[in-house]
Amino acid sequence: MGNLHTKYGYSPDKEAIDRSLDLIASNLEGIRSDAVLRDCFGLMDLTSLSTADTVASITRLVEKVNTFRDVYQGYPLPASVCVYPNLAHVVRENRKDEGLHVTAVSGCFPTSQTFAEIKAAECARVVEDGADEVDIVLALNKFLAGDYKSAAEEIALCRKAVDEAGAKVGRKVVLKVIIESGLLSSPEAIADASFLAMEAGADFIKTSTGKVDVNATPMAAYVMCECIKAYYAVTGIKVGFKAAGGISSVMDALCYYSIGCTVLGKDWVKPETFRFGVSRLANNLLSAVEQKTVTFF
Repeated sequence: MGNLHTKYGYSPDKEAIDRSLDLIASNLEGIRSDAVLRDCFGLMDLTSLSTADTVASITRLVEKVNTFRDVYQGYPLPASVCVYPNLAHVVRENRKDEGLHVTAVSGCFPTSQTFAEIKAAECARVVEDGADEVDIVLALNKFLAGDYKSAAEEIALCRKAVDEAGAKVGRKVVLKVIIESGLLSSPEAIADASFLAMEAGADFIKTSTGKVDVNATPMAAYVMCECIKAYYAVTGIKVGFKAAGGISSVMDALCYYSIGCTVLGKDWVKPETFRFGVSRLANNLLSAVEQKTVTFF
């Protein structure tokens, strides 16, 4: 089932992408403004995925978000707080604004190395516990072996579990699929993984877990956004993009923001269809806008 990307009339043109990325890089200071940096702040999935996370530490993080706009007026809230599955209920129980979504990694994050039914059960449980959004990882053990069918079936099983659990609690739950682009061998493999995830029911495709040596890269992001555009042209289905893994500086944020605007258009670059997965970026964006060192988060 190789070359899934050709089904959508798409083939990555690495030279053209490199030229476009060079232009984007040369113009980052040109698009930098307080308004754009504030927009980037509202695209964040504010993430804590540490072995040392506790109920107390996640409660403190959510409380900081709850009080954020009392201290820093004129900013949006982050799009969500992203945590491990057993801590989703903590975010749900402590958030003051339902506009702040609860995101939970699930499906045996970050390796996806367990039984498909276990992944689906975990996805259902986190929705029951309060997740508005669920981030799972493509089964790379299947995908890299060329078994696209089984890899897609696992995503579809998680999609079904999320939808059924969401229906029971009366809300539509977003499913993001991490393709772990840094472990894929070529732009074509990144494209195949992107189309596979979208076909199987992903509401978002996401670059990385942040737990491998190579995480988000501009090249991977550009290819994934081109795949989203091609998929939309054929199906009319608008899939979101999430860049995650190593995104910590203002220039990182501006780069991925620019890629989204260039490939998908400015209207796509909003919390409903575009995100950053971050742990350190929030303070750096605040520091840039406030023109002083900020360590709020």
